[in-house]
Amino acid sequence: MTGFKTPLKLAGGITLASLLLALPALGQDAPAEAVVEAAAGGEAAIQTQYILNSFLMLFGGILVFWMAAGFAMLEAGFVRTKNVSMQLLKNVTMYSLACLAYYLIGYMIMYPGDAWLVDGLIGAIGIAVLEPVGLAAEAADLTYATVSSDFFFQVMFCATAASIVSGTVAERIKLLPFLIFVAALTALVYPIQASWKWGGGFLDQMGFLDFAGSTVVHSVGGWAALAGAIILGARKGKYNPDGTVRAIPGSNMPLAVLGMFILWMGWYGFNGASQLAMGTVGDIADVGRVMANTNAGAIGGALAAAALSALIYKKVDLTFVINGALAGLVSVTAEPLTPGLGTASLIGAVGGAIVVFSVPLLDRLKIDDVVGAIPVHLFAGIWGTIAVVFTNPDANIGVQLIAIVTVGLFVFLISLVVWFILKAIMGLRPSAEDEDLGLDVAEVGVEAYPEFK
Repeated sequence: MTGFKTPLKLAGGITLASLLLALPALGQDAPAEAVVEAAAGGEAAIQTQYILNSFLMLFGGILVFWMAAGFAMLEAGFVRTKNVSMQLLKNVTMYSLACLAYYLIGYMIMYPGDAWLVDGLIGAIGIAVLEPVGLAAEAADLTYATVSSDFFFQVMFCATAASIVSGTVAERIKLLPFLIFVAALTALVYPIQASWKWGGGFLDQMGFLDFAGSTVVHSVGGWAALAGAIILGARKGKYNPDGTVRAIPGSNMPLAVLGMFILWMGWYGFNGASQLAMGTVGDIADVGRVMANTNAGAIGGALAAAALSALIYKKVDLTFVINGALAGLVSVTAEPLTPGLGTASLIGAVGGAIVVFSVPLLDRLKIDDVVGAIPVHLFAGIWGTIAVVFTNPDANIGVQLIAIVTVGLFVFLISLVVWFILKAIMGLRPSAEDEDLGLDVAEVGVEAYPEFK
């Protein structure tokens, strides 16, 4: 987001110029200009802006919630038949737990306002509190949006970061330790680092730019997933003793494609509503621009992955194309406003190429990522954060790299510690017999495809 603003601050922006193949960007109104424009129309115009800004985040939050269905279907398609119910159960419980943890702890840590425990570094302690029922106009701060719409939008992003981890560690993790890790990630790890940018913390003060979260959301999930995959180890039989890789096909490619398209659709809310305002001509034009560029990033990633997989493997690999589209979306998320359609497509295409080249790299390192979340969310997230400097003249490559490294070290090291503690205390993996049997039977008790036996 042009920074998730601290709640009750005015959503505004900075005029940005496009470079490379970019079309001219419509600059966001500066906060003072928005206030003057609203004041010219009187109190009714100010209230209308407040209502429209709130509606944008409510509608965007609904679209981002829909991404939970996308992750569930994508993972259900990429895992084997015997583990589908487990993945679906993980997605439902993980989403619910993430929302609860963010309400109880995460929201105030991420948006402390003036109540930082350590200024710019550690946020406030407390639960999220909404405005009273039937809020009167004279009691509202009309410069931004409702607290309820802001919380609703933000909590969906928190849950998305957790969803990224689920697919990587699929098919060989027990439910309870996974949920405990999710609680730690969504209550503390994600909100702390997000406060450094979107809560007005030290990275934001340095000038770090991440419009909707290539680093703040996607790389965070990717780093946490990478740590989990390392501590957990690979699925049985994935890597042969001679070093060769055994392909383990997913159970249902139609479901995987459905999941991809649901995620693609949800991304319009993820990026588009991150404009945080649509009460002026400039803002609503920028919302449309962001959504169009988001789509362009996805098509660039899908086409690049298709072309490269055909060139390298002599066949177009559907799994590469699925993840190529998602990597294109992640790549453009850090800056979907300032590029033109051509540049956004190119940024997404690089993301698609990253997937094709990095999946075999992970296999050489014997890091088993079932759904390809590490290439999609971590590697493409890093690329997207760097790519901001090509279209936004306010971006500084040094600052962008500092933010990538800072967030990466923090999330990866904390995640390693949490995964290691959970492994030592309760164990992460089911027994070898349960893995062979499948977690649907061993842990869930409900098979996704009982008739296929």
